[in-house]
Amino acid sequence: MLAVAEIHYIRYEANQKGCSYSDIAKRMNRDPRTVKKYAEMEDFNPSKVKQTRKAKVMDPVKPILDQWIKEDLTKKKKYRRTAKRMYEILKEEYGFTGSDRSVRLYVSKRKQELLEQSEPAALPLESKPATAQVDFGEAPFLYQGKYVDFPYLVVSFPYSNAAYVQVMPAQNQECFLEGLKRIFHYIGGVPRVIRFDNLTPAVKTILPNGERELTETFQRFVLHYGFECEFCNPASGNEKGNVESKVKYIRNNFFLPEQTIYQLESFNESLWEKCEKDWNRPHYEKERLIAELFEEEQALFLQLPAKEFECVRYEQVTADKYGFIHLENKVFYQLINGRGIREPIEPKKHVPDMPEAIRGVRHYDRLFESQGDVASWNK
Repeated sequence: MLAVAEIHYIRYEANQKGCSYSDIAKRMNRDPRTVKKYAEMEDFNPSKVKQTRKAKVMDPVKPILDQWIKEDLTKKKKYRRTAKRMYEILKEEYGFTGSDRSVRLYVSKRKQELLEQSEPAALPLESKPATAQVDFGEAPFLYQGKYVDFPYLVVSFPYSNAAYVQVMPAQNQECFLEGLKRIFHYIGGVPRVIRFDNLTPAVKTILPNGERELTETFQRFVLHYGFECEFCNPASGNEKGNVESKVKYIRNNFFLPEQTIYQLESFNESLWEKCEKDWNRPHYEKERLIAELFEEEQALFLQLPAKEFECVRYEQVTADKYGFIHLENKVFYQLINGRGIREPIEPKKHVPDMPEAIRGVRHYDRLFESQGDVASWNK
């Protein structure tokens, strides 16, 4: 039913001013049939409450259906059970004697109720399970005999107050997405909603209406893993206060004084256990172990896709007459048999199996310092 003010407007315009139904409908952005209905309505008494009957035959199977629906909501649509399939399983395995129509009606109604409960606006982000916040921090490390500042990526889970961290060689897009991917695949699922700062690897431009123009690769990453992304307002770190606190906590408790890194890969492997060991303490409000709360929300994560996302960028570059290739202000020496040879270059730290069409790519260690050259005579 329309709001009282809208009904009053329709009746005044149609019955007092003599405007046509189509003209009123156009102004109100309503269907002309709706306008006609309220303009000619004579009885505005409240409608009788429809009698609801207890579906006794459905009561024993409702908890089973609820469990199936909740499980399916974590999967892609094409992998979910249909109401027809649920009815068949109930009949075959649980001796259900009701009709398929009863099951279809209940499943449809219950799905809608659960979807409404999971709307982001229903509860503050900080209290909803299966949501996450992401941010970078920076800490000093002793690496290959030198003191260097490395960024580290933190993914925190406000509901349980759990967090994971991975140290990365840079804050560029490949490292940003690689860190997220590692954490997703380690925990075996994807948070439903993730809140970010306006990081350059993700956000290209902040538009005047508050919306974001995202980078193409980040959009592909979001589509690949199926989560919903949210962004803080500019200069509003308090809108992701949980991960801001975690960045400081991890720096102070994990990385200070300076940790020695021999191999970045093995150091990151050790961080999984270190993070989970830290969860054996009570939540600051809920008086339950962080590990228990994380286990609860882990069951609500989205399923991982069948294939990992390749955090890689392909560029076509040309070697100059001296055999040098310039990429990201770095110089790579390419052994060539001629001048100006074009070679596909892959700026990525972790190299996947290369497509057949570009098997001839030479591999170099990626440089992350602001200045630097590499000369390779034997690759």
